[in-house]
Amino acid sequence: MSAILSMALVLGASGLAGAADEKAADPVGTWKCEYEIGGQQRTSTLKVKKDGDNLSATMAWPDQEETKVKDLKFKDGTLTFSAVRKLPQVEDGITIEYKLKIEGDQIKGKGESDFGGEKREWDIEAKRQKTEKP
Repeated sequence: MSAILSMALVLGASGLAGAADEKAADPVGTWKCEYEIGGQQRTSTLKVKKDGDNLSATMAWPDQEETKVKDLKFKDGTLTFSAVRKLPQVEDGITIEYKLKIEGDQIKGKGESDFGGEKREWDIEAKRQKTEKP
């Protein structure tokens, strides 16, 4: 009898932990991203929305309006996608590949791009922005 009760408690706790993990890895929201490239602090804003079972997202920088991200995937708490960063000196912009791990209201991950034939990678941290209630 006590073995059955112990097993029930373990299974119940596992179910609660799984539910907490799923909630902790919710990508939906507005994220303020911070990172450093070439010794300069940078920021961007990632907005992730859910429409039914599908996710969509945009990325914006202080000097560039929102652009839709491409190849958006969310699996095991990790968000991957690419976005094109427009720069005055680069005609077609720079494609940046993102791999971001979501933990509650924080993201830690990497951005990677090819700058003139040289691959560069940088750390990214982000916080979910609080939304105002009407």
